[in-house]
Amino acid sequence: MTSVTVNTYTHSVTYVADNILKSMKDIVRLSGLDPANLVDSWADKMKALQVWLGSRHLETVVLEIFDPANDALVGRWDMDVIYTTGAGDGGFWTDTEQIKYHIRKAGLAPSEARYRLLLQNKTGRPDVEGWGTAQYRSTDGFVRQSLGSTIEHNGLGGSTAYWRKT
Repeated sequence: MTSVTVNTYTHSVTYVADNILKSMKDIVRLSGLDPANLVDSWADKMKALQVWLGSRHLETVVLEIFDPANDALVGRWDMDVIYTTGAGDGGFWTDTEQIKYHIRKAGLAPSEARYRLLLQNKTGRPDVEGWGTAQYRSTDGFVRQSLGSTIEHNGLGGSTAYWRKT
């Protein structure tokens, strides 16, 4: 019985990690930004997501969009990770339409904008090569808009939000 639970959780980790990255790529692309930076390091990001989802240390995946001229935040997308018992119906889904709707609502990023992906973890997380600590840009002057649950796989999922200027 234990092997079935572990196997199911491993599938959940793979599904959720893959769909987090696909959602972030959609956000980047539909915001008018070049997804090359994200796509070029896809394997490294996938490894970190899988390790930290698997160990249950990953809390939030953050996509910061910023102005490189002054390093100020232009916009931000968060995907909070939700860990539950998995006692549901075993369903899996990703609500890409809801994410796309809110990307259009947030609007295009300025053409000069850049972005970076940050992974926020609980203390005690295992190390993943190439990943360390980082400082988040200030969200002063922004308000967080929640979309609710956008990814689900057997009790492991993600709830998305974006930050817009007040």
